[in-house]
Amino acid sequence: MQRLLVALLAAFDAAIAAAVGLVVLLAPLTLLWTLAFGATADWGALWPLTGTLWQFGHGVPVDVDISTGVLRAAGIAPDAAAFTLSVTPLAFLLFTLLFAARSGARAARAGAWMLGALSGALAFGVIATGVALTSNLSAAQTALVPAILLPTAVYLVGAVCGAVRIAWEDGDAGFLDRVHDVVDSWGDWGPVPSAAVRGAAFAVVGVTAVSALAVAVMTLFRGGEVVALFQAARVDALGAGVITLGHLAYLPTIIVWAASWLAGPGFAVGVGTAVSPAGTQLGVVPGIPVLGLLPESTSIWMLIVIILPIGAGAFAGWAVRSRLVWEGTPLGTGPRAAIAAGIGLLTAAVAALAALLGGGSMGPGRLAEAGPAVLPFALSLGGEVLLGAAILLLSPRHRDELAEERTDRWVAEMTASELSVDARGDRVPAATTWPATPSAFDTAPLGDDDGFRMPTRDPDDPLR
Repeated sequence: MQRLLVALLAAFDAAIAAAVGLVVLLAPLTLLWTLAFGATADWGALWPLTGTLWQFGHGVPVDVDISTGVLRAAGIAPDAAAFTLSVTPLAFLLFTLLFAARSGARAARAGAWMLGALSGALAFGVIATGVALTSNLSAAQTALVPAILLPTAVYLVGAVCGAVRIAWEDGDAGFLDRVHDVVDSWGDWGPVPSAAVRGAAFAVVGVTAVSALAVAVMTLFRGGEVVALFQAARVDALGAGVITLGHLAYLPTIIVWAASWLAGPGFAVGVGTAVSPAGTQLGVVPGIPVLGLLPESTSIWMLIVIILPIGAGAFAGWAVRSRLVWEGTPLGTGPRAAIAAGIGLLTAAVAALAALLGGGSMGPGRLAEAGPAVLPFALSLGGEVLLGAAILLLSPRHRDELAEERTDRWVAEMTASELSVDARGDRVPAATTWPATPSAFDTAPLGDDDGFRMPTRDPDDPLR
């Protein structure tokens, strides 16, 4: 009965996640639709538009085909009538990912993480199928298979990641416990996988933080350009509201572009354009207000910003090393080098996925190429994070770190020594001789407690 309840709750979580995402789109669209066309407007296209945008927010490309009448009314060139939109507004995808991770973690705490993740993904897939079959727009088409598989894959990845994180630490009395036992049998190499994943999480969070800070700084210094582009668009309050909501949906995507700029490769806003610390080459760019944040020119000296991703890697290395010291598992050079390599590799994989979703086509003609290139961004960011992590993980151990390890070892051996109490309340030696490793300490008698000895310093202790 408990497993059935876990499956039902996981499916309910998936339904809530899909409903919230759709309502977040449907509510403002309904308001805007009413303000633009009145209460008597034809509502037939509102749901298909909502469903198409929801799919687009989960990475599904949209093929846009503008009718001839709209082309003539708007004065758009005929060669711009058909194009593809594939630069994903990542806000919707991140919401689904985080909600799924929370649901997977709850299923893991209930002891059925795999069932919960699969049940939630199946329910989300059913909803995605319903949305794909009922939200067909003649002017904006999405392929049926990606429209079903991509949102489902996003939810499944989030649920599995959240569940495995909890089940790996707490145990699941099943598959993960067996894998954990195998990893533990590796000796000094056992902590490497979990430490690498933990370090990559710290690195990704650090890079995201500095990228968001960079966007905030550019907004502070070039906010006037953004306002000027808003004014040049000559839109009313309704149009300004639509543009603002679109900017908010694309904010995580903009942060990915900023991360690529900080890593060095930069990004494109059209065919033949480049925005990077080494230089900026821009032609005519669309009048989207957020593009006012683009620097007009840069100097080669701006490449110093790559120290920020290196610093994020160093932060990840410090966090992992502190955890290893706290757990009392000082590792040799080989395992620590493997942890640093794992941090760099996992960070590069996350960067590649972010570039794949945050780049692509954002319009017709020369706008068919936008965002960071996948391979340069992944290699650059992964290498910089690897360098920072290696600096912290492979540096010699400090005297304070050695002292902490010695103290932890001394306390552990004190705790392990068993002292019994006789009828008079006097301390007598336990059955086992303390300390367990005679080479670690010299012994000297203490007071009248015959046989009870306190440790003295190890003559080979580097802190002596």
